[in-house]
Amino acid sequence: MTNKPIIIGVGRTSFGEHYGENPEELIEEAGLKALEKAGIERKDLDAVFISDYFLQVTNKIGIEEGFVSELLEVSIPMETLRSFSSALCCACNAIEAGRFDIVLVGGVEKMTDRLDKIRDDLMMLGDPWSYHAGGTPEAFHELMLREYVKTYYLNGEEVEKLMKALAYISCKNHYYGSTNPLAHFYKRKIRVEDAIKTRKRSGRILGLYDFAPISDGASAAIVVSPRKAREIAEKGLRVIGRGSATDYISYFARNYKAGFNATRKAVERALNEAKIPPEKIELVELYDQSTLMELIALEDLGLCKPGTAWQIIHESYQKENYTYHINGNTLYVNTNGGLKADGNPMGATGGAQIHEAYIQLLGEAGNRQIKFKNNNPYALTMELEGFGTKSYVYILGRWENEL
Repeated sequence: MTNKPIIIGVGRTSFGEHYGENPEELIEEAGLKALEKAGIERKDLDAVFISDYFLQVTNKIGIEEGFVSELLEVSIPMETLRSFSSALCCACNAIEAGRFDIVLVGGVEKMTDRLDKIRDDLMMLGDPWSYHAGGTPEAFHELMLREYVKTYYLNGEEVEKLMKALAYISCKNHYYGSTNPLAHFYKRKIRVEDAIKTRKRSGRILGLYDFAPISDGASAAIVVSPRKAREIAEKGLRVIGRGSATDYISYFARNYKAGFNATRKAVERALNEAKIPPEKIELVELYDQSTLMELIALEDLGLCKPGTAWQIIHESYQKENYTYHINGNTLYVNTNGGLKADGNPMGATGGAQIHEAYIQLLGEAGNRQIKFKNNNPYALTMELEGFGTKSYVYILGRWENEL
């Protein structure tokens, strides 16, 4: 692990509806917080990797690197990617290759600026055939839910428990989000009954409370080489394992439809690199674009056996427990509220996951601090691009300067 990148500072804005702010203001706020946390200045940066999905469409910004260069007042290598996790991947590659020592990774999105058209934009992240057929993002989640029930031969009573488990995921994430001052739905708790009622009201399998909202926001992280970390930092997070994988853009062309093969391959690579078993992971920040996605991710990541996550979640529902208990271990999932309650400004979402892992593992979460069982706990973050077309998994551990 001698060359593993280290995250020494994080920052983010609140997520929600930022109608009155430009994307430049949001990324500046997040970036300045990360720089301050890391104890460095703009002039110290070697490179910047920034992520967004829709700024060219929502805010007519054609070359994002240009406005970031103007904000930072530096002329250094910069690249734009889609997700925060993809930007972080490029930063880690560059640091491990010895190309850079200090890299700013940032993500920003202003989705509410095009609220009347954003659903059409989101549909473009799927395959073009589904887009032209009018296939909405919600439709894919409902189709996968049907595939899950069919794949694991769930009967009527089991399906009823599965649906209550999904409602409880929403309830749990809103509970965590209600305590997070930066969350889109801060102080907004819901009940399982609320989630079920919205389904019945809409006449759909999944309802309003099963899906993440449209959000604005920004996030940032300072990633450095181990050599530089020993010079300038006291503590941080070490990226001990990471993996990414892709799958067909067409969901219908995939052989396996009750989960995401991309995530299964990505986590396998991350765990092999980290050299730890899944049982060592105590905190997981998942890409819950819907409640189903959290359930599916628990199985794809190997934290639950295929076809059993709904049982574990339903047990938590019965015990009114906001943690999952798997094989005698306690697992915290989406303690910032997840995409469901923290929000989903897509280019910045992965940065919020890293932010949560950072403050929790380093004991800086205040009254939201969770209690880890191990003295050296590990966290995992997982982010998707599209409907499982790409998956990124990071495994993070504490780092302290021994000098």
